[in-house]
Amino acid sequence: MKLDQIETFVVENAPPRHGGRYFIFVKLVTACGIIGYGEIYNATFGPHLVAEMAKDVFQRQFEGEDPHHIEKLWHKTYGAGYTQRPDVTVMGVLSGLEMACWDIIGKAAGKPAYQLLGGKVHERLRSYTYLYPSDGDVYPDPSKPNVYNDPDMAAEAALKAVDQGFTAVKFDPAGAYTIYDGHQPSLDDLERSEAFCRQIRNAVGTRADLLFGTHGQFTVSGAKRLARRIEGYDPLWFEEPIPPEKPEEMAEVARFTSMPIATGERLCTKYEFARVLEAGAASILQMNLGRVGGLLEAKKIAAMAECRSAQIAPHLYCGPLVALANIQLATCSPNFLVLESIRTFDGFYADLLKTPIRWEDGYVIPSSEPGLGHDLNEDVARAHPYTGNELHLGFQESPALPL
Repeated sequence: MKLDQIETFVVENAPPRHGGRYFIFVKLVTACGIIGYGEIYNATFGPHLVAEMAKDVFQRQFEGEDPHHIEKLWHKTYGAGYTQRPDVTVMGVLSGLEMACWDIIGKAAGKPAYQLLGGKVHERLRSYTYLYPSDGDVYPDPSKPNVYNDPDMAAEAALKAVDQGFTAVKFDPAGAYTIYDGHQPSLDDLERSEAFCRQIRNAVGTRADLLFGTHGQFTVSGAKRLARRIEGYDPLWFEEPIPPEKPEEMAEVARFTSMPIATGERLCTKYEFARVLEAGAASILQMNLGRVGGLLEAKKIAAMAECRSAQIAPHLYCGPLVALANIQLATCSPNFLVLESIRTFDGFYADLLKTPIRWEDGYVIPSSEPGLGHDLNEDVARAHPYTGNELHLGFQESPALPL
């Protein structure tokens, strides 16, 4: 079996655009006609340039190779150009290509990828959702009350999510995150964060875990101040409290608070996650399968975490093919905790797959179909091309100065 062709899709995410502005998909085809799909999670370059990068990497490292040779293909790409170090863009491209290889491998074997990565451990996967505005607008007017800045509206949204079946909800009310972080939280940030935890806990009681998100906003001392304000509401985790560069400093926060620290959406490869574990910086790892280096790399990270009594909670703020890879990893990982979902994987997420992800009463039911379990609906992908050149995510470019 040999890899023969690549095609890329840059797909505009339909309103309300949960999961980002666009998705970058790859399609690999073997010489014998087996098709595999993958997704690149990359926020550092424009999406069309990233799609061209995928073609370049495929032609240099993957074309003509056997897709079963994951280790060889991974190391060829990781070491290309005399690098051999974690690079978020290279790893994003490699993740999408590696994911597509696993889709091919599973289809050739007639088995889901999770059966080839250790076998099914979990029959169903607990999932959580962000709290979104009731009108679906992901970017509401920040000068007006909305679910992101009003604790009462957030509590109402949390109760609706719990009534729908979710047993965990995530929210991130801690203020701006900027290119100059970490910073100290303002008094308003502290008060708002505590009010969110208080109101949501009052609304849902013990029916759901609270997942307190940040985006690496704070200094160590600032993160400690915030932790002291919210830990009495018993969040399941305090996410990425400081920027990701120095896990030994994040470990100071972990030692200070009783809340589990979660981190990893901006990390790639086992090497970066090993530093987190060695430092004791986090006990919940949030690798994104479209960035971390692919399925096998994520499985290695999950195994390292298991040795440290740490758990995994795969991150998702991109498209449905990364969601499928997350599901494969979670299904075969003993130390799986909870899966990030985009609502119930409905709407455009469901449209982009030939068969939708099965979500029931707060849980994802893994597919028993081969490969990643679902195929991309190419007709829908082609009908929604993204023609812009914005980055997938961004930071505020002015400093956040406390009062």
